[in-house]
Amino acid sequence: MSRNKIKATLDRALSRFGFASRTVACTQILKGSVSVNGRIERNPESWVDLRHDRIAVRKVPLKPAPLRYYVLNKPKGVITSRRDKLGRKTVFHFLPDRCGHISAVGRLDKNTSGLLLLTNDNSFAHFLTAPESKVPKTYLTKVRGKLSQHDIEKLQKGISLSDGPTLPSQAQMVRASDRHSWVQITIHEGRNRQVRRMFEAIDHIVLKLVRIQIGNLALGDLKTGQMRELTRAELRDFFSYSA
Repeated sequence: MSRNKIKATLDRALSRFGFASRTVACTQILKGSVSVNGRIERNPESWVDLRHDRIAVRKVPLKPAPLRYYVLNKPKGVITSRRDKLGRKTVFHFLPDRCGHISAVGRLDKNTSGLLLLTNDNSFAHFLTAPESKVPKTYLTKVRGKLSQHDIEKLQKGISLSDGPTLPSQAQMVRASDRHSWVQITIHEGRNRQVRRMFEAIDHIVLKLVRIQIGNLALGDLKTGQMRELTRAELRDFFSYSA
């Protein structure tokens, strides 16, 4: 993973510069509002050099936005999309204007809460979400029913899902009653609704799901709906995964 990626497609460059999302960037490029080195460029997929090419929108030169990295404690009932046609609250409702144009790293579904990373560093986001990176993600789950040790071992070995078997996970019982079980589970993939589907495959429904850690970054005492910037030490820790 490179923090200083030099080349990018034009639509990605506009996003990297903090101008707008790639969708909005594509619209402006196709309208002829974007120039590269003084010439109008209408192909969003054309390659540009972020260090040397002069990129402008409506003749206003763009400069790279400072790279920003945030962690948010996403509340339950909030969606991760930037906009919602149904008018539901999104995670971007909790971000101050000073954040500029940033995007969520991966997704947490509406009913899942907890640790969510946001950034304008596309290379960083791609690395964390790429299956081959295998950055661990840890969740605390409350499920219906009492899990047996055999159920825990199934989770640890990997579960066969409709889109193939999962990688082995680290799973441990936190506490249990006759009606519910609390399990901490760490996975190394990022499939859609993966944790929920893993428990459903062993006949237990997830009632509550909170992501409490990504890599070595823990949610800690960050309150629901609050966000903060990552520290330099936390960033170095993430970048070390690609070393």
